[in-house]
Amino acid sequence: MSEVAQHNEGFWKSRYSVITMCFFATFVCYIDRVNISVAIIPMAKDFGWDVETQGYILSSFYLGYLCMQVSGGRLADKFGGKLILGVGVLIWSLFTIITPWAALGGLFVLYLARIGMGLGEAVTFPSVYSLITRWFPNDEKARTVALNASGIPLGTVFALIVTPIIVSTLSWQWAFYLFGLVGVIWFIAWQILVTNNPIEHPNISKAELEYISSNAPASGAVEDAPPLKHFLKNKAVWAIIVAHFCNNWTLYVILSWLPKYVNDGLGVPFASVGLIAMLPHITHFFCLNIAGNIADRMIKSGMDVTFVRKLMQTIGFGGLAMCLLLIAGVEDVWTAIALLCLGKIFGSAGIGGHSVNHMDIGPRHAGTLMGITNTAATIPGIVGVSVTGLILQYTGSWALVFQVTAGVTLFGMIFYLIFASGEEQFD
Repeated sequence: MSEVAQHNEGFWKSRYSVITMCFFATFVCYIDRVNISVAIIPMAKDFGWDVETQGYILSSFYLGYLCMQVSGGRLADKFGGKLILGVGVLIWSLFTIITPWAALGGLFVLYLARIGMGLGEAVTFPSVYSLITRWFPNDEKARTVALNASGIPLGTVFALIVTPIIVSTLSWQWAFYLFGLVGVIWFIAWQILVTNNPIEHPNISKAELEYISSNAPASGAVEDAPPLKHFLKNKAVWAIIVAHFCNNWTLYVILSWLPKYVNDGLGVPFASVGLIAMLPHITHFFCLNIAGNIADRMIKSGMDVTFVRKLMQTIGFGGLAMCLLLIAGVEDVWTAIALLCLGKIFGSAGIGGHSVNHMDIGPRHAGTLMGITNTAATIPGIVGVSVTGLILQYTGSWALVFQVTAGVTLFGMIFYLIFASGEEQFD
């Protein structure tokens, strides 16, 4: 079946339903992750938490998130992304719902609830990558990963806008109850619409099945995955690990501390925090999808995959780092937010760089590779978020926060340029 004939079968393909549901899983993942960044402001007043304690609360989530990455990827590659992601969403939704009761039980209980939530969310991206590499053709990888990743800024924006409304009209507790319920609703739809592989889907057309079978990077389960050291000996894997780590340093610092920066650092009233803080995330949402399409088009036109990955990553990290350094010297609200938005425009190019590189170098092991790199990329959620809290506690300098973040970003750009590859490394 030719590509033209396949696309004449109708606009909406079964694989579009798969990535749409993955997008909503990522969306729910981030509304549940980000809501506490806003809710912690009234929570801190109720419970008397200082800035350092708030940093530990925000970062404790990442302890659970760190522990389950590799196992989540291996389980998804072996048993299927549908099962593993579905279970993960139910687990994190439960811990989201019980967060208010955990807070009443004391800091230790709250830490445990946040860690449990992290365990559930840890399987999200490894499971999605395992599904994408089996459901989508090679020349749709970057745009598909971009669409899924755009659930991050959209979920973040939703949480930044809606959480203050819920807190103001009901209470901060209801931000956790209502958002947790959304995950349960998603799970029901997930069971109806998604399968692990195209061949298992009851409604897929013969034309689409043939097209995916001929063009997808991988198919079937991985019965006997090689040991982790087999992957960790490879320089191309380390290029993604370092780039992913540096990318997420910026991501997690901004996710966790942007509302407080807007509130305290720029002097914006609490009621307006969500509206101001959402602007960089809205920018990121649109630019992710544009960057993913550009990367796919360059590869489809015949450009070398390695060159495309390195070019996109250099634009992403280089431009972002420059914007972060400029923000360090700015005190005006709109100038700071404009620079953050510009940084997000540049940073979005990374979706055509390291973000999709796992599927180039090891398509059948994409879930496992994502688990490996996302393990390293979770460390900034613990270290970066906590270090930011300590910087603010002991120096009060937002400029230093942005300077440190820019330095990490530039290091990631240089390392990726030297060691990255777009060639398949693992069968």
